[in-house]
Amino acid sequence: MTAYVIAHLRDAAPHPDIAEYIERIPGTFEPYGGRFLVHATPHEVKEGTWPGHVVVIGFPSIEEARAWWDSPAYQEIAPLRSRHIEGDIIMVEGVPADYDPAVTAKAMREALPADVTPPRP
Repeated sequence: MTAYVIAHLRDAAPHPDIAEYIERIPGTFEPYGGRFLVHATPHEVKEGTWPGHVVVIGFPSIEEARAWWDSPAYQEIAPLRSRHIEGDIIMVEGVPADYDPAVTAKAMREALPADVTPPRP
């Protein structure tokens, strides 16, 4: 199942290390089937705040995403970014093509205490 590495990176001043990181990162995830899905594109905040930038890298599976993250090639260049840009990075598995959110909602309803009445629209 497809997996994603999602980064919420705060704004940072331009730095040669960051440019080098951007140049080198594609070569680190290519052996694991990774590719940029979102990178260096503007985003639109609809709720809350989201300062900085969004990066999304897709991988064929969570195992390949983990292998990329732990790889010597990526670990070698990671400090080029982390020394200059603060942020949050997560890995998450996607859902299957036949995912039905109604099944999740049903399980949530079944887990509610009997005395909880849902609000009326």
